[in-house]
Amino acid sequence: MDQQSTAARTNGARIFSGIQPTGNLHLGNYLGAIRNWVTLQNDFESIYCVVDLHAITVAQDPAELRKSTREVTASLLAAGISPEQSILFNQSRVPQHAQLAWIFNCVAKLGWLNRMTQFKEKAGKNRENASVGLYSYPTLMAADILTYRATHVPVGEDQKQHLELTRDIAQAFNSAYETDFFPLPEPQIFGSATRVMSLRNGASKMSKSDPSEYSRINMTDDADMIAQKIRKAKTDPDALPSEAAGLADRPEAANLIGIYAALTGTSIDDVLGEFGGRGFGDFKPALAEVAVTNLSPIGDKMRDLLQNPDHIDHILEDGAARAEAIAAPILKDVNEIIGFLG
Repeated sequence: MDQQSTAARTNGARIFSGIQPTGNLHLGNYLGAIRNWVTLQNDFESIYCVVDLHAITVAQDPAELRKSTREVTASLLAAGISPEQSILFNQSRVPQHAQLAWIFNCVAKLGWLNRMTQFKEKAGKNRENASVGLYSYPTLMAADILTYRATHVPVGEDQKQHLELTRDIAQAFNSAYETDFFPLPEPQIFGSATRVMSLRNGASKMSKSDPSEYSRINMTDDADMIAQKIRKAKTDPDALPSEAAGLADRPEAANLIGIYAALTGTSIDDVLGEFGGRGFGDFKPALAEVAVTNLSPIGDKMRDLLQNPDHIDHILEDGAARAEAIAAPILKDVNEIIGFLG
Protein backbone atom coordinates (compact mmCIF):
# COMPACT_ATOMS: atom_id res chain seq x y z
CA MET A 1 0.00 0.00 0.00
CA ASP A 2 1.50 3.37 -1.00
CA GLN A 3 1.83 6.45 1.23
CA GLN A 4 -1.28 8.13 -0.23
CA SER A 5 -3.37 4.99 0.32
CA THR A 6 -2.20 4.71 3.91
CA ALA A 7 -3.03 8.38 4.49
CA ALA A 8 -6.55 7.94 3.08
CA ARG A 9 -7.26 5.00 5.36
CA THR A 10 -5.67 6.71 8.37
CA ASN A 11 -7.82 9.81 7.84
CA GLY A 12 -11.00 7.72 8.02
CA ALA A 13 -11.87 7.99 4.34
CA ARG A 14 -14.55 5.41 3.58
CA ILE A 15 -16.02 4.48 0.17
CA PHE A 16 -19.51 3.07 -0.26
CA SER A 17 -20.94 1.93 -3.56
CA GLY A 18 -23.72 -0.39 -4.65
CA ILE A 19 -24.66 -2.34 -7.74
CA GLN A 20 -28.03 -3.71 -8.80
CA PRO A 21 -28.39 -7.52 -8.98
CA THR A 22 -29.66 -7.38 -12.54
CA GLY A 23 -27.53 -10.18 -13.96
CA ASN A 24 -25.79 -10.14 -17.34
CA LEU A 25 -23.15 -7.61 -16.32
CA HIS A 26 -21.28 -6.41 -19.38
CA LEU A 27 -18.23 -4.53 -20.55
CA GLY A 28 -19.89 -1.18 -19.80
CA ASN A 29 -20.36 -2.14 -16.13
CA TYR A 30 -16.76 -3.31 -15.94
CA LEU A 31 -15.09 -0.27 -17.52
CA GLY A 32 -17.55 2.23 -16.07
CA ALA A 33 -17.49 1.09 -12.44
CA ILE A 34 -16.23 -2.33 -11.39
CA ARG A 35 -12.64 -1.89 -12.54
CA ASN A 36 -12.43 1.36 -10.61
CA TRP A 37 -13.84 -0.29 -7.47
CA VAL A 38 -10.90 -2.68 -7.58
CA THR A 39 -8.51 0.27 -7.56
CA LEU A 40 -10.41 2.08 -4.80
CA GLN A 41 -10.04 -0.78 -2.34
CA ASN A 42 -6.31 -0.01 -2.29
CA ASP A 43 -6.91 3.62 -1.34
CA PHE A 44 -9.98 3.60 0.92
CA GLU A 45 -11.80 1.52 3.44
CA SER A 46 -14.25 0.12 0.89
CA ILE A 47 -17.79 -1.17 1.35
CA TYR A 48 -19.44 -2.68 -1.71
CA CYS A 49 -23.07 -3.75 -1.71
CA VAL A 50 -25.32 -5.74 -4.02
CA VAL A 51 -28.46 -3.64 -3.61
CA ASP A 52 -31.24 -6.22 -3.61
CA LEU A 53 -33.59 -3.92 -1.65
CA HIS A 54 -33.37 -1.46 -4.52
CA ALA A 55 -34.03 -4.27 -6.98
CA ILE A 56 -37.51 -4.97 -5.61
CA THR A 57 -38.71 -1.43 -6.36
CA VAL A 58 -39.84 -3.18 -9.55
CA ALA A 59 -41.28 -6.71 -9.74
CA GLN A 60 -38.72 -9.51 -9.40
CA ASP A 61 -38.89 -13.27 -9.78
CA PRO A 62 -37.52 -14.62 -6.45
CA ALA A 63 -35.44 -17.39 -8.03
CA GLU A 64 -33.99 -14.97 -10.60
CA LEU A 65 -33.18 -12.44 -7.89
CA ARG A 66 -31.20 -15.01 -5.93
CA LYS A 67 -29.41 -16.12 -9.10
CA SER A 68 -28.60 -12.57 -10.15
CA THR A 69 -27.33 -11.64 -6.69
CA ARG A 70 -24.86 -14.53 -6.81
CA GLU A 71 -23.89 -13.73 -10.41
CA VAL A 72 -23.14 -10.08 -9.65
CA THR A 73 -21.15 -11.10 -6.58
CA ALA A 74 -19.16 -13.56 -8.69
CA SER A 75 -18.43 -10.84 -11.24
CA LEU A 76 -17.08 -8.52 -8.56
CA LEU A 77 -14.89 -11.24 -7.10
CA ALA A 78 -13.65 -12.33 -10.53
CA ALA A 79 -12.79 -8.74 -11.46
CA GLY A 80 -10.57 -8.39 -8.41
CA ILE A 81 -12.68 -7.25 -5.45
CA SER A 82 -11.08 -8.88 -2.43
CA PRO A 83 -13.49 -10.01 0.32
CA GLU A 84 -10.61 -9.67 2.78
CA GLN A 85 -9.60 -6.18 1.69
CA SER A 86 -13.13 -4.86 1.13
CA ILE A 87 -16.53 -5.52 2.69
CA LEU A 88 -18.83 -7.20 0.17
CA PHE A 89 -22.42 -8.13 1.00
CA ASN A 90 -26.01 -7.97 -0.18
CA GLN A 91 -28.08 -5.12 1.18
CA SER A 92 -31.03 -7.05 2.62
CA ARG A 93 -28.76 -8.85 5.11
CA VAL A 94 -28.08 -5.58 6.99
CA PRO A 95 -31.35 -4.24 8.47
CA GLN A 96 -29.89 -0.82 9.32
CA HIS A 97 -30.25 0.21 5.66
CA ALA A 98 -34.04 -0.05 5.78
CA GLN A 99 -34.25 1.40 9.30
CA LEU A 100 -32.26 4.50 8.42
CA ALA A 101 -34.17 4.86 5.14
CA TRP A 102 -37.42 5.29 7.12
CA ILE A 103 -35.83 7.96 9.28
CA PHE A 104 -34.64 9.74 6.13
CA ASN A 105 -38.14 9.48 4.66
CA CYS A 106 -39.15 11.65 7.61
CA VAL A 107 -36.29 14.11 6.95
CA ALA A 108 -36.42 14.45 3.15
CA LYS A 109 -38.92 16.87 1.65
CA LEU A 110 -41.51 15.88 -0.94
CA GLY A 111 -40.29 18.63 -3.23
CA TRP A 112 -36.78 17.19 -3.18
CA LEU A 113 -38.01 13.79 -4.37
CA ASN A 114 -40.29 15.38 -6.96
CA ARG A 115 -37.19 16.79 -8.63
CA MET A 116 -35.52 13.39 -9.06
CA THR A 117 -35.31 12.82 -12.80
CA GLN A 118 -34.56 9.10 -12.57
CA PHE A 119 -37.99 8.35 -11.09
CA LYS A 120 -39.65 10.21 -13.95
CA GLU A 121 -37.60 8.23 -16.46
CA LYS A 122 -38.24 4.83 -14.86
CA ALA A 123 -41.93 5.38 -14.09
CA GLY A 124 -42.62 6.91 -17.49
CA LYS A 125 -46.29 7.34 -18.37
CA ASN A 126 -47.19 4.71 -15.76
CA ARG A 127 -46.33 7.01 -12.85
CA GLU A 128 -49.53 6.39 -10.88
CA ASN A 129 -48.86 2.64 -10.86
CA ALA A 130 -45.19 2.92 -9.85
CA SER A 131 -44.32 1.61 -6.41
CA VAL A 132 -43.73 3.92 -3.45
CA GLY A 133 -40.35 2.19 -3.19
CA LEU A 134 -39.36 3.37 -6.66
CA TYR A 135 -40.34 6.91 -5.70
CA SER A 136 -38.40 6.84 -2.41
CA TYR A 137 -35.43 4.98 -3.93
CA PRO A 138 -33.16 8.03 -3.37
CA THR A 139 -33.78 8.06 0.40
CA LEU A 140 -32.75 4.41 0.60
CA MET A 141 -29.66 5.27 -1.42
CA ALA A 142 -28.88 8.02 1.09
CA ALA A 143 -29.31 5.51 3.90
CA ASP A 144 -26.99 3.04 2.15
CA ILE A 145 -24.24 5.64 2.16
CA LEU A 146 -24.82 7.24 5.54
CA THR A 147 -25.45 3.99 7.44
CA TYR A 148 -21.65 3.76 7.27
CA ARG A 149 -20.99 7.50 7.42
CA ALA A 150 -19.17 7.08 4.12
CA THR A 151 -17.05 10.03 3.08
CA HIS A 152 -16.78 9.28 -0.65
CA VAL A 153 -19.07 7.73 -3.26
CA PRO A 154 -18.03 6.76 -6.80
CA VAL A 155 -20.78 8.05 -9.06
CA GLY A 156 -21.67 8.15 -12.72
CA GLU A 157 -23.62 10.89 -14.45
CA ASP A 158 -26.96 9.22 -13.68
CA GLN A 159 -26.30 9.15 -9.92
CA LYS A 160 -24.96 12.65 -9.30
CA GLN A 161 -28.42 14.01 -8.49
CA HIS A 162 -28.98 11.25 -5.91
CA LEU A 163 -25.66 12.02 -4.22
CA GLU A 164 -26.65 15.68 -3.99
CA LEU A 165 -29.89 14.57 -2.31
CA THR A 166 -27.85 12.44 0.11
CA ARG A 167 -25.86 15.53 1.06
CA ASP A 168 -29.09 17.53 1.46
CA ILE A 169 -30.56 14.84 3.74
CA ALA A 170 -27.38 14.67 5.84
CA GLN A 171 -27.37 18.45 6.17
CA ALA A 172 -31.08 18.55 7.07
CA PHE A 173 -30.65 15.85 9.73
CA ASN A 174 -27.64 17.61 11.24
CA SER A 175 -29.49 20.93 11.24
CA ALA A 176 -32.72 19.54 12.71
CA TYR A 177 -30.91 17.88 15.62
CA GLU A 178 -28.14 20.49 16.01
CA THR A 179 -25.35 18.01 15.39
CA ASP A 180 -22.63 17.32 12.86
CA PHE A 181 -23.16 13.58 13.03
CA PHE A 182 -23.39 12.78 9.33
CA PRO A 183 -20.61 13.74 6.90
CA LEU A 184 -21.49 15.27 3.55
CA PRO A 185 -20.13 12.57 1.23
CA GLU A 186 -18.02 13.68 -1.71
CA PRO A 187 -18.28 12.27 -5.23
CA GLN A 188 -15.32 10.15 -6.27
CA ILE A 189 -14.81 10.98 -9.94
CA PHE A 190 -12.68 8.81 -12.19
CA GLY A 191 -10.59 10.08 -15.03
CA SER A 192 -10.50 6.49 -16.27
CA ALA A 193 -14.23 5.73 -16.21
CA THR A 194 -15.38 4.85 -19.71
CA ARG A 195 -18.85 5.28 -21.15
CA VAL A 196 -19.27 2.20 -23.31
CA MET A 197 -21.84 2.27 -26.08
CA SER A 198 -23.71 -0.50 -27.90
CA LEU A 199 -21.71 -2.51 -30.43
CA ARG A 200 -24.72 -2.25 -32.76
CA ASN A 201 -25.52 1.45 -32.27
CA GLY A 202 -22.84 3.87 -31.14
CA ALA A 203 -25.48 6.41 -30.07
CA SER A 204 -26.97 4.09 -27.40
CA LYS A 205 -25.39 3.05 -24.13
CA MET A 206 -24.43 -0.63 -23.83
CA SER A 207 -27.29 -2.30 -21.97
CA LYS A 208 -28.43 -5.74 -20.92
CA SER A 209 -31.97 -4.79 -21.98
CA ASP A 210 -30.98 -4.53 -25.65
CA PRO A 211 -32.61 -7.48 -27.45
CA SER A 212 -29.46 -8.13 -29.49
CA GLU A 213 -26.81 -10.24 -27.75
CA TYR A 214 -24.34 -8.75 -30.21
CA SER A 215 -24.89 -5.25 -28.79
CA ARG A 216 -22.81 -6.03 -25.70
CA ILE A 217 -19.94 -8.11 -24.38
CA ASN A 218 -21.13 -9.93 -21.29
CA MET A 219 -18.70 -10.64 -18.49
CA THR A 220 -19.64 -14.31 -18.80
CA ASP A 221 -18.74 -14.48 -22.52
CA ASP A 222 -15.92 -16.85 -23.41
CA ALA A 223 -12.97 -15.91 -25.62
CA ASP A 224 -14.61 -17.09 -28.86
CA MET A 225 -17.81 -15.15 -28.19
CA ILE A 226 -15.90 -11.97 -27.28
CA ALA A 227 -13.93 -12.14 -30.52
CA GLN A 228 -17.07 -12.88 -32.56
CA LYS A 229 -18.91 -9.89 -31.11
CA ILE A 230 -15.99 -7.59 -31.87
CA ARG A 231 -15.86 -8.87 -35.47
CA LYS A 232 -19.59 -8.22 -35.91
CA ALA A 233 -19.53 -4.79 -34.22
CA LYS A 234 -21.02 -2.04 -36.39
CA THR A 235 -18.50 0.26 -38.08
CA ASP A 236 -18.39 2.67 -41.02
CA PRO A 237 -16.49 2.34 -44.31
CA ASP A 238 -13.88 5.04 -43.66
CA ALA A 239 -10.34 4.56 -42.42
CA LEU A 240 -9.59 5.52 -38.85
CA PRO A 241 -8.50 9.14 -38.36
CA SER A 242 -5.12 10.15 -36.98
CA GLU A 243 -6.58 12.59 -34.43
CA ALA A 244 -9.48 12.43 -31.97
CA ALA A 245 -11.27 15.30 -33.74
CA GLY A 246 -11.75 12.99 -36.70
CA LEU A 247 -14.05 10.76 -34.62
CA ALA A 248 -16.76 13.43 -34.50
CA ASP A 249 -19.97 12.15 -36.09
CA ARG A 250 -18.51 8.62 -36.14
CA PRO A 251 -20.05 7.13 -32.97
CA GLU A 252 -19.28 3.47 -33.70
CA ALA A 253 -15.63 4.21 -34.49
CA ALA A 254 -15.34 6.41 -31.40
CA ASN A 255 -16.84 3.66 -29.24
CA LEU A 256 -14.43 0.95 -30.43
CA ILE A 257 -11.41 3.23 -30.13
CA GLY A 258 -12.53 4.20 -26.61
CA ILE A 259 -12.86 0.55 -25.59
CA TYR A 260 -9.38 -0.23 -26.92
CA ALA A 261 -7.90 2.75 -25.07
CA ALA A 262 -9.64 1.80 -21.82
CA LEU A 263 -8.58 -1.84 -21.95
CA THR A 264 -4.96 -0.98 -22.75
CA GLY A 265 -4.70 1.97 -20.36
CA THR A 266 -3.71 4.34 -23.15
CA SER A 267 -5.20 7.53 -24.58
CA ILE A 268 -7.44 7.95 -27.62
CA ASP A 269 -4.64 9.89 -29.30
CA ASP A 270 -2.17 7.06 -28.67
CA VAL A 271 -4.54 4.51 -30.23
CA LEU A 272 -5.13 6.71 -33.27
CA GLY A 273 -1.39 7.33 -33.54
CA GLU A 274 -1.01 3.59 -34.03
CA PHE A 275 -4.08 2.83 -36.15
CA GLY A 276 -4.81 6.15 -37.89
CA GLY A 277 -5.16 5.72 -41.65
CA ARG A 278 -5.87 2.00 -41.30
CA GLY A 279 -9.21 0.30 -41.76
CA PHE A 280 -11.33 -1.70 -39.36
CA GLY A 281 -10.04 -4.86 -40.98
CA ASP A 282 -6.75 -4.14 -39.21
CA PHE A 283 -8.18 -2.62 -36.07
CA LYS A 284 -10.87 -5.15 -35.12
CA PRO A 285 -8.49 -8.15 -34.76
CA ALA A 286 -6.27 -6.05 -32.51
CA LEU A 287 -9.26 -4.97 -30.42
CA ALA A 288 -10.51 -8.55 -30.21
CA GLU A 289 -7.12 -9.72 -28.94
CA VAL A 290 -7.01 -7.00 -26.28
CA ALA A 291 -10.61 -7.69 -25.20
CA VAL A 292 -10.05 -11.44 -24.95
CA THR A 293 -6.80 -10.99 -23.00
CA ASN A 294 -8.46 -8.67 -20.47
CA LEU A 295 -11.95 -10.12 -20.18
CA SER A 296 -11.88 -13.87 -20.76
CA PRO A 297 -9.96 -14.61 -17.50
CA ILE A 298 -12.71 -12.75 -15.61
CA GLY A 299 -15.40 -14.79 -17.33
CA ASP A 300 -13.52 -18.03 -16.62
CA LYS A 301 -13.22 -17.16 -12.94
CA MET A 302 -16.89 -16.14 -12.77
CA ARG A 303 -17.98 -19.48 -14.15
CA ASP A 304 -15.79 -21.29 -11.61
CA LEU A 305 -17.26 -19.26 -8.74
CA LEU A 306 -20.82 -19.88 -9.87
CA GLN A 307 -20.19 -23.61 -9.65
CA ASN A 308 -19.98 -23.15 -5.87
CA PRO A 309 -22.93 -20.98 -4.74
CA ASP A 310 -22.34 -21.90 -1.09
CA HIS A 311 -18.94 -20.23 -1.26
CA ILE A 312 -20.49 -17.06 -2.68
CA ASP A 313 -23.18 -17.11 0.02
CA HIS A 314 -20.50 -17.49 2.71
CA ILE A 315 -18.64 -14.43 1.40
CA LEU A 316 -21.87 -12.39 1.43
CA GLU A 317 -22.77 -13.58 4.92
CA ASP A 318 -19.31 -12.74 6.27
CA GLY A 319 -19.39 -9.34 4.57
CA ALA A 320 -22.82 -8.59 6.02
CA ALA A 321 -21.58 -9.39 9.53
CA ARG A 322 -18.66 -7.00 9.07
CA ALA A 323 -20.95 -4.33 7.58
CA GLU A 324 -23.45 -4.60 10.42
CA ALA A 325 -20.63 -4.28 12.95
CA ILE A 326 -20.10 -0.78 11.52
CA ALA A 327 -23.75 0.08 10.89
CA ALA A 328 -25.33 -1.02 14.19
CA PRO A 329 -23.43 1.43 16.46
CA ILE A 330 -24.09 4.25 13.98
CA LEU A 331 -27.82 3.58 13.95
CA LYS A 332 -27.81 3.30 17.75
CA ASP A 333 -26.31 6.79 17.89
CA VAL A 334 -28.91 8.05 15.38
CA ASN A 335 -31.73 6.64 17.54
CA GLU A 336 -30.32 8.38 20.59
CA ILE A 337 -30.00 11.67 18.73
CA ILE A 338 -33.64 11.42 17.60
CA GLY A 339 -34.90 10.50 21.05
CA PHE A 340 -35.90 6.87 20.58
CA LEU A 341 -35.83 4.67 23.68
CA GLY A 342 -33.80 1.45 23.68
